[in-house]
Amino acid sequence: MRRYQIYFILAFIVVFILAAIYLVLGYVPARASMLYGPPARALSISDRIEYSTRLLLHGDLLTTPLNQNGVEQVFRIEQGEAIASVATRLEQSSIIVSAQAFYDYVVYTGLDLTIQAGDYTLNPALSIIDLTRELQDSTPEDVNFVILSGWRMEEIAASLPTSGLDISSEAFLAAAQIPPQALSLPSSATMEGFFLPDSYTLPRSTAVQQLLEIIARNFILHITEDMRAGFAAQGLDVYQAVTLASIVERESVRDDEQALIASVFLNRLKTGNTLGSDPTVQYALGYDATAQTWWTNPLSLDDLKFDSPYNTYIYAGLPPAPIANPSLNALQAVAFPETSPYYYFQAKCDGSGYHTFTVTFEEHLANRCQ
Repeated sequence: MRRYQIYFILAFIVVFILAAIYLVLGYVPARASMLYGPPARALSISDRIEYSTRLLLHGDLLTTPLNQNGVEQVFRIEQGEAIASVATRLEQSSIIVSAQAFYDYVVYTGLDLTIQAGDYTLNPALSIIDLTRELQDSTPEDVNFVILSGWRMEEIAASLPTSGLDISSEAFLAAAQIPPQALSLPSSATMEGFFLPDSYTLPRSTAVQQLLEIIARNFILHITEDMRAGFAAQGLDVYQAVTLASIVERESVRDDEQALIASVFLNRLKTGNTLGSDPTVQYALGYDATAQTWWTNPLSLDDLKFDSPYNTYIYAGLPPAPIANPSLNALQAVAFPETSPYYYFQAKCDGSGYHTFTVTFEEHLANRCQ
């Protein structure tokens, strides 16, 4: 072979090698960066080249949805789950077209380190790139807002900052001073007593007035005609029944005693006796800053003399408004109380949460814990 031919072949090889080097070190990473963004800083040079090449070989898989007419489904990522496992399950769940393409993309971009554990609502109409963005935030669109039995409005308000709803405690308490018209409450009434304890599934964007209306509708839905007839049979309208049920709720520990406790208070109302209920005094006293509670316990003798229309040791009949938000069980206890001869009750001394019921005051005193 002539010398010039050898030079030509060597030159060709050099050009080929230089072209390959340019392709690998220059064009492929640049092309991948242009199409899919810059690679993760944590990737080594060899990793950048490898994953850039993989992305380009995937072609349209990263931008083409699996099913344009797909149906949303819930997909859970477990805490600490490997990204390879997530990719495999996404493909097996018919959410993405290629587990490998998903894996290569999130590793290339570094998004594999920011995908969060949690529940997601995903749609196969999303491309792999768009779906990866969805996996950066597991915050659900809806929240469960829970109202516990026996809470007063201020306690509900205090739960709002951690509820997921964008409603301030102050805005809630201000709005609750004017109940939705659907409740048909007295003109002076607030919504105290009508926040039916329940778990409410709500959009995070729920406004305060929407919240009140949703809760009001829930209350109306649960107060059946039979219950209204039961209230009337006890000589109570709905507002009075809710007021008494709020006392029953705060006095009871065991739900299965509420109908019997209701009978005691109804007996006392019928005979004109004061109700003598500690929770009504606690409500009147308000927030105890020392104990950091709305329900001062125990009450002192001076507390029992606190002059307020809510103090049922001083004033006969029902207090002017509910003192808390009673459960459906407490409302049913007022509508359908047990028939009993009792006028008194007090907590048993065994810590069980149950009460001893008596007819006379002398019996009541005799049952006091030593």
